[in-house]
Amino acid sequence: MKTIRIAIAGLGNCASALVQGIEHYRTKNAEDGHNGLMHYEMAGYRPHDIEVAAAFDIDERKVNRPLREAIFAKPNCTTIFYPELPDYPVTVSMGEIHDGISEHMADYSDDRRFIPSKAEPCNVAETLRKSGAEILVSFLPVGSEKAARFYASACLEAGVSLINCMPVFIASDKAWVEKFEKANIPIIGDDVKSQIGATIVHRVLTKLFMDRGVNIKHTYQLNVGGNTDFLNMLNSTRLKSKKISKTEAVKSQLSHDLTSDDIHIGPSDYVPWMNDNKVCFLRMEGEAFGSVPMNLELRLSVEDSPNSAGVVIDAIRCCKIARDRKVGGLLISPSSYFMKHPIEQYADEDARQMVEDFISGARER
Repeated sequence: MKTIRIAIAGLGNCASALVQGIEHYRTKNAEDGHNGLMHYEMAGYRPHDIEVAAAFDIDERKVNRPLREAIFAKPNCTTIFYPELPDYPVTVSMGEIHDGISEHMADYSDDRRFIPSKAEPCNVAETLRKSGAEILVSFLPVGSEKAARFYASACLEAGVSLINCMPVFIASDKAWVEKFEKANIPIIGDDVKSQIGATIVHRVLTKLFMDRGVNIKHTYQLNVGGNTDFLNMLNSTRLKSKKISKTEAVKSQLSHDLTSDDIHIGPSDYVPWMNDNKVCFLRMEGEAFGSVPMNLELRLSVEDSPNSAGVVIDAIRCCKIARDRKVGGLLISPSSYFMKHPIEQYADEDARQMVEDFISGARER
């Protein structure tokens, strides 16, 4: 049986949705298993071929706890759609905190904030080696610039691939890409898109406006939610990379320039009772035939973490395919389709075809 052994850095809502999803699709066969997936099988790998070999966190309610307990521990609040998880032979290791916790979160209740563990941090690179993990999936909080680079370095030291799901620019930074290419280790990133999320919808509509000859004059994308990601992002100093990532993802689909006064994209507020629900308010104002004005308004409501897990489960398998083929360095095709801030932006329909070509072997990266 072919397996994919992964490690996870940051056992928050996204990790919870991913682990639950792996078990959910274990109960599905090829006939009904496509529901909620872009691919049921990729080069022979199915979702339930993924195994968690190691996990890292810094919260006292998760560190040194069994994986099956940790992914449901507070402050996680995502939907529990597969509660009966097996007894994984994985205990959560204490990672290094660095800048992984924003100071303002201490002002909130224990059910909402991170509570740092007093446990001694493990040697992450050594733990990765001993676990047999092939791929590290990074779900660190937004703004964890130092922590993200620490885990990227640990991957290089341990010979482990990196899927960077957070908006710190590693797979889109030429210096980091060169390091992974030199080590012949596959990397995918940065900042995961959701299956049907605010960014992909905004991109597709922007491309539609361009293809149909409508000149966009102004646009905004306002996002609110109640998970720890939105709480963390109340600290505006942690948002620089996130705003760049989301804004460039949309601007890349424009055939003309928009100034920063005419385009606003980013998280807008934290509403505790919303939990893992995320609501996007999107507005696009343009000029159509004869310079006649038009506008579009959209409200999108999704359960945030399962929405991204459906993409990560494909990114993991693409990374494994590259490792099987002994292809290292930046995986351009998966990064362009699965991530908001790849090193090079493509139209989504082109990026999707690039991924299909990569899976079939018609495209190396």
